[in-house]
Amino acid sequence: MSKSWLQTKHDSFVRDVLRDFCQIASAMETHFSEFDASGSVSFHFFDDILGRQNSKGPLWRLKDTSHLLFRNEEPSHLSVLGEYLDWALGYIFHECIKLKEDAYQQMNYKPRFKQLQRSTSLTPEEQHIGSELYAVIRQTSESIEREVRRVRFILFHCKRMFILYLPMHRENPLLARFLYAQNDLVRSVFKGYADELIEAVYRDGVHRMYELAAQSLEEGGWLDEASKARAAAAKEPRPEKKLEIAAGDARFSNTGS
Repeated sequence: MSKSWLQTKHDSFVRDVLRDFCQIASAMETHFSEFDASGSVSFHFFDDILGRQNSKGPLWRLKDTSHLLFRNEEPSHLSVLGEYLDWALGYIFHECIKLKEDAYQQMNYKPRFKQLQRSTSLTPEEQHIGSELYAVIRQTSESIEREVRRVRFILFHCKRMFILYLPMHRENPLLARFLYAQNDLVRSVFKGYADELIEAVYRDGVHRMYELAAQSLEEGGWLDEASKARAAAAKEPRPEKKLEIAAGDARFSNTGS
């Protein structure tokens, strides 16, 4: 894979990583809310989001794209945050593999072993062995709780890291277009930190996001949408001087994410 090709795709990779993260985080948070209510996770959910080698799902593609982006950053964009994000997104992928396997055990073997334990035809030794094995299967519930907790923790910190990382890409038209066009999705994922994300990236004013989005839309031939974006930019104030939001000034607590 040539370095020149990676450089030409750089803006797309930045947009794709944030876009795919938002879509996956939204789906996971919905599924984890169902887990809170039911105490179980769906094998089919993780099977779909992971996919397989010859048919990769969205989480697998996100992991691969993050490797292409963060391991091939230009010197001007090199950041420890990119390395952190690359690890974190890969960690979520591998943790979800565990969740898929545990969900499979819960779906297929737990009810089967439970049914076998009720059989009156088993010898005492068979009953004992079955009880020992069933105890291991029951422990997958504890594993699932830990894995869900870890994924939620990493998802939260990914949001924090995106707010600190993305200001380096404030002049990326594709990123601006995504933030403009998918505002509802971004807000549903970043929640109370959505404004902080936009302000951190476009510290000179949100009008710049609209202008760059319009540029990208025009290049794609979406002229009506570009006009709407330029109209939105025109409505935004242009402060003569605005205090810069340094990346290190972002403040979080691991609540309300």
